[in-house]
Amino acid sequence: MRQLRIVPYITVVATVLFSVCQPVCADSVSDFYHGKTVSLLVGFGPGGGYDITARALSRHIGRHIPGEPNVVVRNVPGAAGLVLANSIYNVSPRDGTEMGTFNRTIPLDPMLDGTKAHFDPLKFSWIGSTSNEVSTCVAWHTASVSTIEQAMQTELVVAGTGPAADAVMYPRLLNDIIGTKFRLVTGYQGSADSIMAMERGEAQSFCAWTWGSIVSSHPTWLRDGTIKVLVQFGLRKHPDHPDIPLVLDLAKTEKDRQALELMMSPLLFARPFAAPPGIPAVRLAALRKSFDETIKDPLFIADAEKQGLEIDLVTGKEIDQTLEKLYKTPPDVIERVKAALN
Repeated sequence: MRQLRIVPYITVVATVLFSVCQPVCADSVSDFYHGKTVSLLVGFGPGGGYDITARALSRHIGRHIPGEPNVVVRNVPGAAGLVLANSIYNVSPRDGTEMGTFNRTIPLDPMLDGTKAHFDPLKFSWIGSTSNEVSTCVAWHTASVSTIEQAMQTELVVAGTGPAADAVMYPRLLNDIIGTKFRLVTGYQGSADSIMAMERGEAQSFCAWTWGSIVSSHPTWLRDGTIKVLVQFGLRKHPDHPDIPLVLDLAKTEKDRQALELMMSPLLFARPFAAPPGIPAVRLAALRKSFDETIKDPLFIADAEKQGLEIDLVTGKEIDQTLEKLYKTPPDVIERVKAALN
């Protein structure tokens, strides 16, 4: 009987403490951030989709963080953001003053090749993603290849970035699973650098260009035929180009399809933002709330539309749940992907 009476008593106490803590915790977060600077770190050089997104976010999120701190963007390029991911996890202060964005496939790196990934993706403080997207593989107009079927017959030189980047993983995966003849040239600093490589004639293709980034940075290239879209990467087609084949539809077996789905799943959090593990819970909650509010802010939406960015909020909790599911992928499927990427 005594235990039965204790339960409602504890519930009442917890409710009272929560109601008291709400304004107190909010005030403590506001006091912490007031007069401070929050750094938004970008794992690529200036000019690419991740950079454009971070800069748009930086212009608005400060208004929504309690205490209204100053927000600045810093570029930390290297290995498609793997350098930054390692730094955020191991070096950045765990106080909520730094968060960053890096390639969406990097959270899979410990699963696929953990030798250079010094982090546990399930322990990052995920803030959210500004979108889930469809990515593409494009060919330059002077290339002899203009369809994915032709890429299975003719070699195409593809600009790649770091080993953990989808710009490297996608071509390798397609070579193994559907039989394309992509020849990777790696070492480019990001999408902007890779696109310039096509313009200079160093490469003929780039296979990790999201539809939103194409529209924001080079909208005329689609209309005038400067680039040809070969295939779509994602779990569903983009409504703007339903006639371009979806990579999942090119799988020859169910195991191949599962392997492709594993690699396409990170597109659900296309522009992820993460803070280090272990930041105070009230500040993480405040950052997540401010991120969600910013993505819904009409001023941010208008700014994003001017930049040609596709906005579709993915919450930090949703990223947590997606990664938990991905890290339960059957071992044989993981080995299939690892074999394709080597």
